[in-house]
Amino acid sequence: MSDQTSGLAHPRGLAYEAADRNSSTPLWSQVKAAILNMIATTPLVEHARLPSEAELCAQFNVSRTVIREALNQLVFERVIYKLQGKGAFVASRREDQDFLGSNIGFSGEWRERNRSVSRRILRQELEQATERAAHLLRLTSDRWVIGLDRVLSVDGVPRILVYTKVVAAIAPGLEHIPLENRSLYETLFRKFGLKMRRAERWLAAVKAGAEEARLLDVAENTPLIAIESIGFATHDEPAEYYTAYYRTDIGRLHFSAG
Repeated sequence: MSDQTSGLAHPRGLAYEAADRNSSTPLWSQVKAAILNMIATTPLVEHARLPSEAELCAQFNVSRTVIREALNQLVFERVIYKLQGKGAFVASRREDQDFLGSNIGFSGEWRERNRSVSRRILRQELEQATERAAHLLRLTSDRWVIGLDRVLSVDGVPRILVYTKVVAAIAPGLEHIPLENRSLYETLFRKFGLKMRRAERWLAAVKAGAEEARLLDVAENTPLIAIESIGFATHDEPAEYYTAYYRTDIGRLHFSAG
């Protein structure tokens, strides 16, 4: 690392507000958002070193446990990476990557670009799988799934409406974990040791109905892309099924093959 690169990550003299302990947002989530903002606005170049854990503790007036949780989640989302004994660094940005062609997920795709992702949880509960979900998830006698309906926004603008079913037997208690400030894939990995190894996805061109229009803040009949996906936590065992509606008026979906 050059002195110039590492120096960029230590914006001495800049003031950062202490985490708000009266807020409903967890402390680690506040710190995570502040670090993302620091990376985006300083700006910190790729591979620039972040302030140390001790410096971040002092800046945000929180414990090292809170700082480590925030950093660990940024590592999972590939915004930063850690080198033992050297600290945390800004990761390379892969502008051409997209969530359809990878297993990183929608949130991780935009986090890698240092964009703000927010989640509106519409429903999160234990339920019996529909016939379609049970068939694709290969459920027979035990057809319990966790239903998770969300609207995900980028920089405050709704982008995608997702109806997810996760096999309950492999993620017990997921219905009780707050997910407003966490990515689903990150939570499945950190809490249950589940990482999506591969996915099968189908796309179709559709028009927004009344519900999709209301939740995505578009006019009815706006063109959308409907996505159906099965995620596999091992090579052969499906863990997650979702249907989603993606706004094409403000974004494009990209694939690469080979």
